[in-house]
Amino acid sequence: MNRLDRISALLIQLQSRPIVKASEMAERFGVSLRTIYRDMRTLSEAGVPLCGDSGIGYSLVEGYKLPSLMFTKEEAMAFLTAEKMIGQLTDTQNSYYFRQGMDKIRA
Repeated sequence: MNRLDRISALLIQLQSRPIVKASEMAERFGVSLRTIYRDMRTLSEAGVPLCGDSGIGYSLVEGYKLPSLMFTKEEAMAFLTAEKMIGQLTDTQNSYYFRQGMDKIRA
C-alpha cells in the first residue's frame, strides 16, 4: 500500500471509529509506529482536526465529518446482505478487501 492510500485509509478509520490506536494501524498496514505518527501529522497539516491522547489514541474533533454517500434503504440492505454472503462464501483476501470497501462506505 502506498502512502497516499494509507493516509486515505487512516482518515476513513478516523471517521468510522471513535478512537484509532496508532499501534493497531501500524499492525494493520504493516508499517512502523513512526510512520503512522508521520501520517497523522500529514493529516493534521492538511487541515484535518485531530485529537491525540498519549496511550489512548487519535480521534477527529467532535462534529467533523467529510460528506458521506447517500444510499436508499434498499441499497443499504443489499450491501449488508452482500457483506454477509461474502464473509461466508469467499476466501479471506476477498473478505478483507470487501471489509475495506464497506469501511469507506460507512465513513
